[in-house]
Amino acid sequence: MPEGHTLHRLARLHRRRYAGTPVRVSSPQGRFSAEAAALTGQVLTSVEAHGKHLFHHYGPHGTVHVHLGLYGMFTEAVLPVAEPVGQVRMRLVGRTHFTDLRGPTRCELLSAPEVEALVGRLGPDPLRSDADPDRAWRRVCRSRASVATLLMDQSVVAGVGNVYRAEVLYRQRVPPATPGRSLSRERWDAIWADLRHLMGEGVRVGRIDTVAEEHHPDVTGRRPRNDRHGGEVYVYRRAGQPCLVCDTPVARTELAGRNLYWCPACQSA
Repeated sequence: MPEGHTLHRLARLHRRRYAGTPVRVSSPQGRFSAEAAALTGQVLTSVEAHGKHLFHHYGPHGTVHVHLGLYGMFTEAVLPVAEPVGQVRMRLVGRTHFTDLRGPTRCELLSAPEVEALVGRLGPDPLRSDADPDRAWRRVCRSRASVATLLMDQSVVAGVGNVYRAEVLYRQRVPPATPGRSLSRERWDAIWADLRHLMGEGVRVGRIDTVAEEHHPDVTGRRPRNDRHGGEVYVYRRAGQPCLVCDTPVARTELAGRNLYWCPACQSA
């Protein structure tokens, strides 16, 4: 599932290409036809992301809410438009480009109160300027749940996925099983600051890189990572391989249906 930096990159791209002008909206697949008919020809006023959610705002005409889920994706191309390929839920056509949305978990037209209610259920997003880390801390410091569980709870922190969860806990040397209420405020602030940094870099470069310069392949002489997720990481999907810092084999377990990775030595209790 795409993590928060991907949605913020999409928001930035769609603002640049489509916001501020009338757009044509259609649903070649047919599952968004009524909503598309109500929006086509209207001005896309703004685009924003909150966590793993993307919002196309059309002023008084409503907001298109998209959650990509596991299989959703946008594809971008320059005009002229081409025949749809596959099941295109929503097509957006601007002055110079068009984008097709396929396979999302959610693609729906919401009213302003519905958008407000949805965002109200989400935790603060480290990539947003209006994020309030104190709000997340109030949930974390009272919880018996592990910090690994809390970081994946979108009502606690919005936008963090499996990669950022594993990597920020490694970088901050926090054992994943640590109960939230056992964390100090200082350590939580360090986790939050590192998330802002890592995710901000993800927006900038379009992939997740978490490894410090001294541990990069061109410095250590190791082979670069070869993984469809891209980027250099410390523990994510490296189970059984040596830790880049201490050589201890990276551990893996399942937590709430997702794989969790950590270094038993660097992240000891």
